[in-house]
Amino acid sequence: MNRRSLLKGVAALPFLASTSSFADALPAVPGAGRVRPGDPAWPEAKDWEELSRTVRGNLLQPRTVWQTCAEAPLTQHCLVSLKEARNPIALGDDPGGTQVSGWLDAWTPSASAYAVAARSTEDVVAGVNFVRQHNLRMVVKGGGHSYLGGSNAADSLLIWTRGMNRIDLHDAFVPFGCSAPPTPAVTVEAGCMWIDVYSAVTTQAGRYVQGGGCTSVGVAGLVLGGGFGSFSKRYGLAAAGLLQAEIVTADGVIRTVNASQEPDLFWALKGGGGGSFGVVTKMTLQTHDLPERFGWAEFKVNASSLNAYRRLVGRLVDHYAENLFNPHWGEQLIFDKDAIHVAMVCQGLSDDEAKSAWASFIDWVRASPVDFALNGEPHVGAGPARRWWDLGANPGLVPDPRTDAAPNHGWWRGDGDQASLFLHGYESQWLPAVLLEPGQRGRLADALVAAAQFQAVELHVNKGLAGAPPEVSDQARQCAMNPKVADAFGLMIVATGGAPPFAGLPIASPDMAQARRDAENVAKAAAVLKALSPRSGSYISETDFFRGDWREAFWGSHYERLKTIKNRYDPEGFFFVHHGVGSEDWSPDGFTPVRS
Repeated sequence: MNRRSLLKGVAALPFLASTSSFADALPAVPGAGRVRPGDPAWPEAKDWEELSRTVRGNLLQPRTVWQTCAEAPLTQHCLVSLKEARNPIALGDDPGGTQVSGWLDAWTPSASAYAVAARSTEDVVAGVNFVRQHNLRMVVKGGGHSYLGGSNAADSLLIWTRGMNRIDLHDAFVPFGCSAPPTPAVTVEAGCMWIDVYSAVTTQAGRYVQGGGCTSVGVAGLVLGGGFGSFSKRYGLAAAGLLQAEIVTADGVIRTVNASQEPDLFWALKGGGGGSFGVVTKMTLQTHDLPERFGWAEFKVNASSLNAYRRLVGRLVDHYAENLFNPHWGEQLIFDKDAIHVAMVCQGLSDDEAKSAWASFIDWVRASPVDFALNGEPHVGAGPARRWWDLGANPGLVPDPRTDAAPNHGWWRGDGDQASLFLHGYESQWLPAVLLEPGQRGRLADALVAAAQFQAVELHVNKGLAGAPPEVSDQARQCAMNPKVADAFGLMIVATGGAPPFAGLPIASPDMAQARRDAENVAKAAAVLKALSPRSGSYISETDFFRGDWREAFWGSHYERLKTIKNRYDPEGFFFVHHGVGSEDWSPDGFTPVRS
């Protein structure tokens, strides 16, 4: 299953010239804010040596692959590193790696000055204490999937949790100090990827945990951002399944938080954003009964004219609203200039039921061969849910090809296309379920057609909880993210990008003018769809770097409460990410306070 079709084709696109990051636009003020290398207060060699001893030698000086190739172009080390830069899991295994390679006029990859490669909560405490004692810039990384560059900052100390990957299953978990009835659960350390958790919970134990769609995404980052997966229409937000967390706050204290223990901080972790409240070291998540089958529907239809395309889009909107707007179906409907691409999944349906759900639409397409053409035979069906993340059973998964890779590690076919992609533009907006009412569907279809003339549009119907069971929507409203997620039937995403624009790479010269035209087309397409519901909000993990109304869009009415919690647990603002809670108090690079 190709989960990022808008972000395909890195190898086929020209490179771009290197640009300064947005953070570089504001230089540090000497003597103010966080300490940088070269400042008189920067820790001395003996201080770093002491930190290294404290973390048992797990103090690193990371580099990015782009640094390596710029300094030694076409060397064997550069070429090997570039090969791994196309591997989504290898990028996470690199302390200098980020899943995407930056964003036009926004940020470019910059390795931290040092990284604590944490193997335990005590290592995290040592790193946080060192940051506080020396007034350093700090970043936190598990998987490195932040499109906004949240785990990326030059001159910082990185707390890198990738090595913390223990998983424990529970038949009957009760959060500490709580009187809640016991429930099946899984406790996961912060460095795990979702493929680790799905392998343990589903493939091995035959249960389900609500996590992310991309297998290489880090567990902690996804939950902290709210967390959608392919089957969220049935199981809700990953954050809603959080039962308990262990977190190291800015004072170096290890806190176990849940609905009874420090409930405000616990609530903030359920969608308040990663990297803003502390370093989460482990999470306990509810698990669910596994349905017998998961299924799929994948096919593409080309239209012969604009009028035919309008009919096709209108029919697809009607078909979704009347047959698929329910807890069974999730993932994507993709609208290109003259074609639609169905890339959906389902849960709880038999093979016959999955096929039946699409039969009338496919028959309608085939009845008009002059107007419509299927690009191959539709691939629709269902299979054993327990084998969904089993590399030996699911041909949609690509195994990690490295010789030392874990045998269960792989990613969805097509996800490799976003590894090291340099974003030109990326926008998103939740679309409310009112647009699926019969009198509104025409507006939605017309907007999809108009937007697609500028740039292809993805409609992620699993990333909105309208149509889910009532209890799923209620649980989402109890999380910290924007409550409007419960009223949305999907998240529209418009995005594009190209190859990394850095020196020393064995690729043709860039076309910066085209990159900027791409960004303009993304903005034009997104504007058409945003006009349908201008204040419906957006998903913090998949959104525009330059979004001006980010506080309202990500958290709505919850922002002031989140800011109060942030001020209580991190009054000095050591945990900073772009457009994170409290980031308005700092310069864009997180080094200089802008108000006291």
